[in-house]
Amino acid sequence: MSTLFLRTLRDDPADAEVPSHKLLVRAGYVRRVAPGVYSWLPLGLRVLKAIEDIVREEMNAIGAQEILLPALLPREPYEATNRWTEYGDALFRLKDRKGADMLLGPTHEELFAQLVKGEYSSYKDMPVILYQIQTKYRDEERPRAGILRGREFVMKDAYSFDLDEAGLKKAYDLHREAYQKIFERLQVKYVIVSATSGAMGGSASEEFLAEAEVGEDTFVRCLESGYAANVEAVVTRAPEPRPIEGLPEAVVHDTPGTETIDSLVEWANANLDGEFTAADTLKNVMVKLHAPGKDPEIIGVGVPGDREVDMKRLEASVSPAEVELLTDADFAANPFLVKGYIGPKALQANGVRYLVDPRVVDGTSWITGADEPGRHYFGLVAGRDFTPDGTIEAAEVRDGDPSPDGAGVLVSAKGIEIGHIFQLGQKYTDAFEVDVLGENGKPVRLTQGSYGIGVSRLVAVIAEQSHDDKGLRWPRSVAPFDVHLVIANKDEAAIAGAETLAADLDAAGIEVLLDDRKASPGVKFKDAELLGMPTVVVVGRGYANGTIEIRDRFTGEATEVAVDGAVDAIVGAVRA
Repeated sequence: MSTLFLRTLRDDPADAEVPSHKLLVRAGYVRRVAPGVYSWLPLGLRVLKAIEDIVREEMNAIGAQEILLPALLPREPYEATNRWTEYGDALFRLKDRKGADMLLGPTHEELFAQLVKGEYSSYKDMPVILYQIQTKYRDEERPRAGILRGREFVMKDAYSFDLDEAGLKKAYDLHREAYQKIFERLQVKYVIVSATSGAMGGSASEEFLAEAEVGEDTFVRCLESGYAANVEAVVTRAPEPRPIEGLPEAVVHDTPGTETIDSLVEWANANLDGEFTAADTLKNVMVKLHAPGKDPEIIGVGVPGDREVDMKRLEASVSPAEVELLTDADFAANPFLVKGYIGPKALQANGVRYLVDPRVVDGTSWITGADEPGRHYFGLVAGRDFTPDGTIEAAEVRDGDPSPDGAGVLVSAKGIEIGHIFQLGQKYTDAFEVDVLGENGKPVRLTQGSYGIGVSRLVAVIAEQSHDDKGLRWPRSVAPFDVHLVIANKDEAAIAGAETLAADLDAAGIEVLLDDRKASPGVKFKDAELLGMPTVVVVGRGYANGTIEIRDRFTGEATEVAVDGAVDAIVGAVRA
């Protein structure tokens, strides 16, 4: 450690909010260069490379082959798939000296598809799985939490190419199993959740989320059945339609000053017979969709008034279109939209597409806007008085909602996305006409899968899940060193003995970090706890009596062993 490029810090960095960010900076694993951009110092790089090696081993074990594509890419492939536009501001765009548009790669489906098209031409070449471990670039609007959400990050992305859906399903299952092995080797606590595909496209999609309170992803699960899904992917269980016959006709009431759901419910309970709640109201939210290659479209979204519209769920439902709330200018241009009093009737009379929550089934009766200032319908019945154009998953998901599998109720938790697997299908192979000659002599369009793991993010995730109030606690599989050997004795014989012990451990295949600095024992012990090697060996006062101490960083247990048997004891502890 006297020559190691390392400086530990006693205070948390001012911009750090989460434990992993604080500890990785304080322990000298990473250093900030710019918002969302970090340098990897020797200890951090060793952890990163250890994770890469585990990912590489498990990918190779399923027959995947490693390649490396450039990060600096031309515009044309991404233009062909509309992702030059779809990625929006998240894409790092630049021009070369000749004025040609370029980008820094956020992900590489296009390039892999083009590569396979250029190299393979026969069904005999199939199937194939290719992968890379490479730096990606996304211009995050709010990079935060250190390396958890950066603008430059290391990712493993793999791509399978198959002749048919059965082959794609097999490749998908292979990756799913490989990911489980990877995360188990890394000792990460995780859950697999159903997910949406977003800008990636495709059908089947699952996320691997590391359980963490600081996670930005909310997921829900059913404890009775094990069902789990990203909130954006939850499919609402629609109730059975109700009979319409015999329901009273809808009535319009003057409801002055009731632009909000709360004020409407308060008015109804004060002026009408009955006990009304927000769940009896139908809230209509107006948004504008911006779909690639299409004119903006105004749509109405109807949800029960006791629920908010979850913009992430709404965006996932209409992807790849982007969603924008209507502006004052939009309302002025469409006078039939009366703020606070919008109802289904005016929307449909004016050709505005109207999509509702799945709970709005035929026969349900609602209090909703009458499309005039200060007026609402009471008893407007779905399927009789208005017919939606379809359903949409846009309402918030809450604890206690029925699980989509019918086995119980949902509870929510926070997680950090560490992996995502997609059955892409033919979105990208269609874009580049990736065909091979089939067994019958006719062209076969290949089908593609995409499989990502956030390699650099996993460093932070492990730190997030494996630390205490003293510092980091690395699992053996990724620790920068197997043993942190602290010389806590100024006696020349003890120093020489520690150096001999370090050499013997090195010869036994144990990687040792030797603290030979001229610092006090207290400083050395604090640094050992902060740096987080799983085994700490102390050559201290006991050395004069022929003993050293072995400390377990996870349990805190300390064991004295004889110097003569120290190598065997330490090797045994490391390889237990």
